Amino acid sequence: MKEDIDNFLNYLVVEKGFSDNTKLAYQNDLYQLASFVEEETAKRGLPPSWASFSRQGMLTYLIDLKERNYAATTVARKVAAAKSFFAFMVAEDKIKDNPMQDVPSPRIGKSLPKPLSISQARLLLEQPAKLSTLEAKRDKAMLELLYASGMRVSELVSLNLGDVDIEGGFVRCFGKGHKERLIPIHQQAALVVKEYIEQARSNLAHDKEERALFLNPRGDRLTRQGFWQKLKEYAKSANLEADVTPHTLRHSFATHMLSGGADLRYVQEMLGHANISTTQVYTHLTSEHIRRSYEKSHPRAK
Repeated sequence: MKEDIDNFLNYLVVEKGFSDNTKLAYQNDLYQLASFVEEETAKRGLPPSWASFSRQGMLTYLIDLKERNYAATTVARKVAAAKSFFAFMVAEDKIKDNPMQDVPSPRIGKSLPKPLSISQARLLLEQPAKLSTLEAKRDKAMLELLYASGMRVSELVSLNLGDVDIEGGFVRCFGKGHKERLIPIHQQAALVVKEYIEQARSNLAHDKEERALFLNPRGDRLTRQGFWQKLKEYAKSANLEADVTPHTLRHSFATHMLSGGADLRYVQEMLGHANISTTQVYTHLTSEHIRRSYEKSHPRAK
């Protein structure tokens, strides 16, 4: 059964251009489903197979997930993975009946991202400057670049030396589906990255052939987890009460750009959103900001 899942995952990567992160999430969800199917068919004395799994079995699986207190967003993701997988199985003539037929997806509310305020973002970006280590210079460059560009953290840690044009003032990254985009960055971010490359990276690099831009003390490419851990430390140092993640800076970048008057289509391009509706979630935040400013300023609104 897992062989079918692996074939499906290979299809997602090769044919659909899914990222490694999405592939891993689908793998975890579908392996969990496979274990459930094996247990359920064993109870009926049948050999485990996808063909023996019915719509009723899928509904039982969803009830099991609910009883185990999975969040609605997690269940929705697992349902989406199962729908894609079984559609693939039907198309490949591996099964005749789709157990996901008429199985509803959980309704989940679309939560608005919670950005930092401009002053909070500035405070956070100042924290590495309090230290004089090589890693602090690296972290300063990463934070400045993330907030200047709105990149995903996976895109940030994947950057190589040649991906940042200091003089031209832009960074090249590869987003979902390996789509390349060029993002302009302001001079301050470019100069901080230049300082890191000239003053810290050469000392962190043990191998002259290493092309990764951001390195850990062993000279290897810094991981998402490694950066996230450093970010938590800086957020704590800045006394920020909110749960600050790498995605928080992406949210903050988008919100602050739109609040400052940037065009929605422009922000969409910078974020690498395939659909503008994904970017439009930030307009709710900026609209709220405008409404509060209006009520505070207009004499008849007080």
